[in-house]
Amino acid sequence: MPPESGLSREELGERVAVLKRFRELLVRQRERFQDYMALLDRQRSDIEQGDVDALVSHVELEQGIVSEIFAVQKVIDPLEDMYRAVYAGAEPEGVAELRSTLSDLKEEVVVRNSENRALLKQRMEMLRHEIMSVNNPYTRRRSVYSSAAEPSALDIKG
Repeated sequence: MPPESGLSREELGERVAVLKRFRELLVRQRERFQDYMALLDRQRSDIEQGDVDALVSHVELEQGIVSEIFAVQKVIDPLEDMYRAVYAGAEPEGVAELRSTLSDLKEEVVVRNSENRALLKQRMEMLRHEIMSVNNPYTRRRSVYSSAAEPSALDIKG
């Protein structure tokens, strides 16, 4: 970016620092979303296979990734405001592509997450039906104690 008239080296340095930090955070956020996508794929596989233990561990990992995404976003928002103020009108090379990729990844995560939720709900419903259809062999049997006479007196003296 060519220096504009009236910009000191210090101001130019600040602009470059803001741009570098902003790009770095966008790349980091993109990586987190890619990690999340990979986790959602593994989670889907676990749901289909019925691997409850792996599913539980993936849910724990998912919570960590989501909290990282929100933490990075908290830093990106104010930095983006600074970035807009510094680069009013002209957007440096590469930033638009990063934003577009990040936006696409966000949408894909939402879609896959909702697909996994629907699949998990369907799997849980199937398990409920299986449990309800299991016949307990002891439900219609009489107890071995049912033919014994009921006590009419209780000896409390011992």
